[in-house]
Amino acid sequence: MSRPQSPDRFNEDQATYAVRGAGQPDIDAGVEAIRNVLKTLPARPGVYRMQDARGDVLYVGKARALRNRVTNYTQVDRLPKRLQRMVAQTRSMTIVTTNNEAEALLLEAQLIKRFRPAYNVLLRDDKSFPFILLREDHAFPRIQKHRGARKAKGRYYGPFASAGSVTRTINALQKLFLLRSCTDSFFANRSRPCLLYQIKRCSAPCVGRIEDAAYGELVQDAQDFLGGKSTKVQQKLGQAMQAASDAMDFEQAAVIRDRLKALTFIQGSQAINAEGLGDADLFALASKNGAMCIQAFFIRGGQNWGHRSFFPVHTAEVAEDEVLASFMAQFYEEVPPPRLILADRAPAECDLMAEALTERIGVKVRIEVPQRGERMKLIRQAQRNAVEALDRRLAESTTQTRVLNDMVDVFGLDGVPDRIEVYDNSHIQGTNALGAMVVAGPEGFRKNAYRKFNIKRPETIAGDDFGMMREVFERRFARAKDEDPDRDSGEWPDLVLIDGGKGQLNAARAVLENLGIEDVCMIGIAKGPHHGRDGREVFHLMDGREISLPVNDPVLFYMQRLRDEVHRFAIGAHRQKRSKAITVSSLDEVPGIGPARKKALLMHFGTAKAVKGATLEDLQKAPGVSTQVAQTVYDYFHG
Repeated sequence: MSRPQSPDRFNEDQATYAVRGAGQPDIDAGVEAIRNVLKTLPARPGVYRMQDARGDVLYVGKARALRNRVTNYTQVDRLPKRLQRMVAQTRSMTIVTTNNEAEALLLEAQLIKRFRPAYNVLLRDDKSFPFILLREDHAFPRIQKHRGARKAKGRYYGPFASAGSVTRTINALQKLFLLRSCTDSFFANRSRPCLLYQIKRCSAPCVGRIEDAAYGELVQDAQDFLGGKSTKVQQKLGQAMQAASDAMDFEQAAVIRDRLKALTFIQGSQAINAEGLGDADLFALASKNGAMCIQAFFIRGGQNWGHRSFFPVHTAEVAEDEVLASFMAQFYEEVPPPRLILADRAPAECDLMAEALTERIGVKVRIEVPQRGERMKLIRQAQRNAVEALDRRLAESTTQTRVLNDMVDVFGLDGVPDRIEVYDNSHIQGTNALGAMVVAGPEGFRKNAYRKFNIKRPETIAGDDFGMMREVFERRFARAKDEDPDRDSGEWPDLVLIDGGKGQLNAARAVLENLGIEDVCMIGIAKGPHHGRDGREVFHLMDGREISLPVNDPVLFYMQRLRDEVHRFAIGAHRQKRSKAITVSSLDEVPGIGPARKKALLMHFGTAKAVKGATLEDLQKAPGVSTQVAQTVYDYFHG
């Protein structure tokens, strides 16, 4: 069976039930809302959403029989404290029926990822996993790194644990198989080999340095290697090197030797021995002091393609097997599962999970808990990694908590901030200006909450840092005040840091006062007398005080980390915007001028500026440009 549709497409089976009234959490009102749902609730498989008085989703759950499952929430005394708090906040429910429980499990994962409810176990990692893509939409396939939706035609290999591991692997694969990595447009416009050919990382098919059949053989070798047939490739290269040596072609033998070294590098970089395992994922869970870590190893074609630690949130009062099951469902929402999943314990409803993942990819998926042999050794290694990663996380958390407590004393805060927002601007002489916001909390940076603001108001003068800061704050806090006036969503900052001195702080403060917001604590971070090179930043407080901290103070280090992160994000966003602007030409605005004619004009005149200043007669001489097109271009630029 195919994957369940988007939740927006279940309208024919969807109904929302609400009880209006009490604004404060009241468990009786919550139970009454649930009982109203039960009056018409079918005993069919499906997914339910608990919602508060504002319509925000509190919890997403699935059930084999919706009526039976939802009835449990009316028996408050049998519920754990966590779910009692959820029922007390519930004011409405949304029901979506499905064909079977496996489909409900997949839909539940979709909705959890979409709504991120406060009472569900959440996989707190919104970054998509990188893959290696071997494209098949060109006569000479290209190897490249890929993230996101799989729209391009080709073979995808992954997931890899990080972009760095993909880059290293691609570099080694280029040395091993000499496949091109350039774009199709770059490929089509080459007249001589590029640098990659000179350093023996490409076979230069763009200029005919390799025959079609020979390049196709390299592509097949790469597919064999990535598909787990590395021994076959190694034997083939060994035989080719021996043949070249016997023929006294030592130069060719040396080239093949270097390719064998690249293959050995990839094989030798494996952190675990997964030979003979094929495609598999390994999971191990560690728990300590209320925190949990899930360690994942990705094995593809018998090769370890990296590992990553995950720290799910909202795990209090949730059994470990339920945490693992929820993690798997959300993890495989984005990543296609392999045929074999090994774990250090069985997830809750293990058979149902395997059935749902089988439906997800159309091939039977097995979930096993090894008890002996080589697979058990791999699981033990994953367990050690999980314990060590959790210990590091807890140690970092303890240090972070200590620093945040010290911040309360140093700056006189009302309490330990849970959400810290940091702001900065970036531009070059007023061009491509934007503002940036990064968010941090006790657990570290919250990258899914980062925001950038394109400076676009006509009244904001280009290069005016104060005016840019005013625009950013007006847009950020006017929207927050409109969407969340009660401040109960967790999206309001407890502390705002501004990269700048007293001027920037006063500009931001004036904006909040105009909006009627007077209780947001703000601090300005300004460079010291030596422009911050010696770590002597000056902190401007709202009461007019200026504070400098000792150069070895942990609070100073933490504030510098926050400031450096917003610098990095702002500069990166500015560069991206600038690069995009560079590719924009004034010819793009000329009606009737498509890519082909634009290219013809640029090839003839050299620049868009030269096209703009050309006479009508000169425009008519450009190849591929008709008299009518030349008149259109001339009229556009000359009124």
